[in-house]
Amino acid sequence: MAASGKAAFRLPPLPTVREIIKLFNLRAQKQLSQNFLLDLRLTDKIVRQAGKLKDAHVCEVGPGPGGITRSILNADVAQLLLIEKDTRFIPGLQMLSEAAPGKVHIVHGDILTYKMERAFPKHLQKKWEDDPPNVHIIGNLPFSVSTPLIIRWLENVSSRDGPFVYGRTQMTLTFQKEVAERLTATIGSKQRSRLSIMSQYLCTVQDCFTIPGRAFVPKPEVDVSVVHFTPLVQPKIQQPFKLVERVVKSVFQFRRKYCCRGVGILFPEAERLEKSEQMLMLADVDPILRPAQLSILHFKNLCDAYRKMCDEDTNLFSYNYREELKQKKRNRKKGYLEQSEQGD
Repeated sequence: MAASGKAAFRLPPLPTVREIIKLFNLRAQKQLSQNFLLDLRLTDKIVRQAGKLKDAHVCEVGPGPGGITRSILNADVAQLLLIEKDTRFIPGLQMLSEAAPGKVHIVHGDILTYKMERAFPKHLQKKWEDDPPNVHIIGNLPFSVSTPLIIRWLENVSSRDGPFVYGRTQMTLTFQKEVAERLTATIGSKQRSRLSIMSQYLCTVQDCFTIPGRAFVPKPEVDVSVVHFTPLVQPKIQQPFKLVERVVKSVFQFRRKYCCRGVGILFPEAERLEKSEQMLMLADVDPILRPAQLSILHFKNLCDAYRKMCDEDTNLFSYNYREELKQKKRNRKKGYLEQSEQGD
């Protein structure tokens, strides 16, 4: 007896990705850090890291000539939203859209400005505490946009807006191998950085596998890693994103120094020593630990202590270390000019 149910979707025979590139005379633009992945075995492997995609709603960022796009469609998704900034790729993507009637929606636009909260039907929304929704973001990101974009999305995770109005939307993205190592670095690792803390306090972050640079056209000078993100039900630091970012960025400003050096620049010079000692004491953090030696719990305590101090001094959060340095430099220059004029 024949099995019942809808047959799995498969794309019809199409020109290869390499043939699409030749057909539309597509060349990767170095200034946009574009690199094409032509091996469909690798694009299939990337898509598998996202999990089961049958009947899922997927947003692909920067599909380019459509290699990963084909693998996503062959995973039998319900809907695929393609956001592509480069107009040269639109005709090739339209060919894929025609081969998968009703499944593909192409947006010519910039992912940094596109309103992701309007991307998918509202009925897909789940409560944050529930399992992740059947909504995914997948993309072979250009190197130039990968870090600012993941920081933007992490802020969206924190505020539960943008792509995360649907719930704990999962992301499967490519990064330079070095950036992926920073995203997943553990305590004491040389790669431990601001990105490590900002991603891991909000998400479970998994470095899935590495793709050698030679697999891309043109070949980049670095290897590429695929990273999977699942937002946590409860962030490990319960403070506003901008406050966490400020503390973490300040601490890692002097990554080879003791952590007290970075903590100090959160405060004006006149009270720096006193206030930084107070913050470290409140947080119960050893001032001579290096930034890479600090755990997420250390950063939680530092952020909680800083928040308490900001609540007590409403002007503290607006303090800018670099602006104070610039002002000191202007004052020295002004004093030098005044002395020169008096000498004349």
